[in-house]
Amino acid sequence: MLTENSARASQSKKRTRIQIENEERILDAALDVFSSFGFRGATVDQIAERAGMSKPNLLYYFRRKQDIYVAVLTRTLENWLTPLGALDPDGEPEAEIRAYVGQKLALSRDAPMESRLFANEVLQGAPMLGPLLATDLKEIVDAKAAVLAGWIAAGKLAAVDPVHLIFMIWAMTQHYADFDTQIQAVTGRGVATDAATFERARETVDQILFRGILPR
Repeated sequence: MLTENSARASQSKKRTRIQIENEERILDAALDVFSSFGFRGATVDQIAERAGMSKPNLLYYFRRKQDIYVAVLTRTLENWLTPLGALDPDGEPEAEIRAYVGQKLALSRDAPMESRLFANEVLQGAPMLGPLLATDLKEIVDAKAAVLAGWIAAGKLAAVDPVHLIFMIWAMTQHYADFDTQIQAVTGRGVATDAATFERARETVDQILFRGILPR
């Protein structure tokens, strides 16, 4: 679980169901606005209008535009890292990795806007998300790289660099979100709109990945 966003205006430890629903409403609206106008072009007024609430009500939950932006990106990162965190060191490596790859591809299909916004932040040098990448992200990658290293030492996976294996999985799966326009230009279809395209992508990623990392 990622560190609680301390920039939230409402700091009660136990939030009510209404507070949780309103925060999610704000973040969903903010995702649309930031994706359309970028961080600099977006305004709190636009986010409040998209969320269907007053600006003072929105500011009860988040103090500044920057805080909303960071919360949107943090939610995306948490959604990505939850399936990685679920890798079970006592499980069978192929089944565990296959499940993780499938979940990452599903996130690319179901939440491409989140992935593209996150990619844009990283391409700019992660000016607002850098501390989180260097702490929460690094910690979970180190922990799960150790799980992969354990499987490699036991002869259950080929001898590959575990951290770069994680990077490769991210590259192969997030491509289908970040470059969907390019994919549709080439194939006429995208993973979000065509189930057969999604299934072919999943099968191809699995085939190439496991030919490379399963022991021969």
